[in-house]
Amino acid sequence: MNHDEVRDYITVIDNEGAEKEFAVEAMFTMEDKSYALLSSGDETIAMRITGEGEDQQLVGISDPEELDAILSAYQIAVEAEPAELQ
Repeated sequence: MNHDEVRDYITVIDNEGAEKEFAVEAMFTMEDKSYALLSSGDETIAMRITGEGEDQQLVGISDPEELDAILSAYQIAVEAEPAELQ
């Protein structure tokens, strides 16, 4: 993975124990829940952030309606305030 851009990277371990590195594309709050949008190559995933401080964990989102709402809200936010290209 190319780390030339300034961004945070995390390693996600799936249910089968496989590790994969993701770039943190965005973190946001919706309806009092925090979420992270992560990307690795052509794969993008959204995960819920649980816990606080040092005890934060990323949890997969199994509810398709919740996932659709998160991705829709994120898309609207990006279209309203697109990031400036450097």
